[in-house]
Amino acid sequence: MTNGAISLIERNKTSPSISSLKRILSVFGMTLSEFFTDNGDETDAFVFRSGSFAEINPAKVYDSTSSDGLDQLSLKRIGPKGDDKTLLMLLETYGPGADTGEELYSHAGEEAGYVLSGEIELTVGDRTETLRAGDAYQFPSTRPHRFRNIGEDTCIIVSACTPPTF
Repeated sequence: MTNGAISLIERNKTSPSISSLKRILSVFGMTLSEFFTDNGDETDAFVFRSGSFAEINPAKVYDSTSSDGLDQLSLKRIGPKGDDKTLLMLLETYGPGADTGEELYSHAGEEAGYVLSGEIELTVGDRTETLRAGDAYQFPSTRPHRFRNIGEDTCIIVSACTPPTF
């Protein structure tokens, strides 16, 4: 987008198209649904309904050369995003073939999760384990890791990470 177009939008002289708005929001790491969601007064909120979970673009989280596996992955943030938050909670849905990428990744913090349904292959360092419904994991996120759905069914995980990384 040109500086002139941004200036017109800022001065309320024109309205951006949906595609222009998506491009602008991508700079801030925000989706259209996050932009249009009325979060009200989040400082006092402690209940978050399923329709309020913010979708996070997996391609912005995982540096993958192939998007095939990422296309089958859904990450939904549970609760609000904010600089004052110390915990990130996610509802992760891995369709068959979903993969966080061939390369293992790492980041600051610690993460844990519980597999609600399906199965997931989890690699942490040089160890690989298959987790099924009812299994859980916890490890320092500084250790290189990868998630991959090797099953034929969708895998659903509720996870938490501290500090929030996205």
